[in-house]
Amino acid sequence: MKTKNILFALALSIGLFATSCNSSDENEGDTLAPLEGKWSIVKVGTNVNGVETLADPPQNVAGCNHDYIDLKVNNTLVSGDYDSTVSQCALTTVSGTYSKGDSKVTLVVNGASTTYDIVNLTLTELKLKNGNDISVYIR
Repeated sequence: MKTKNILFALALSIGLFATSCNSSDENEGDTLAPLEGKWSIVKVGTNVNGVETLADPPQNVAGCNHDYIDLKVNNTLVSGDYDSTVSQCALTTVSGTYSKGDSKVTLVVNGASTTYDIVNLTLTELKLKNGNDISVYIR
């Protein structure tokens, strides 16, 4: 009897483990990494015919911190832009909102709404795509 109970428990454990590791369409694109946080832009580029070309962002001024988006838990955002036109590394910020759903994020800044596909989201990298345009951010 004891052997039957052990075999039953073992079979049940294996079955639960196999079921929990199974991928389903409804979970495609889901991630455990949070979208919230401050993301600095480090690469921009395009994806044309499956060929991705990335370069340093021209909007990042040499000698200054990287431009960023700060996505808050309450679905607001702050976009930071460092510019040296008037004074060295002057920071200009604008506020907005964002929403996330099914591998997409929509940013609304100054009344303009833009939806991006989330290509990659880890604890340290966020890669967004809009049409052929790609932006890569790091925390």
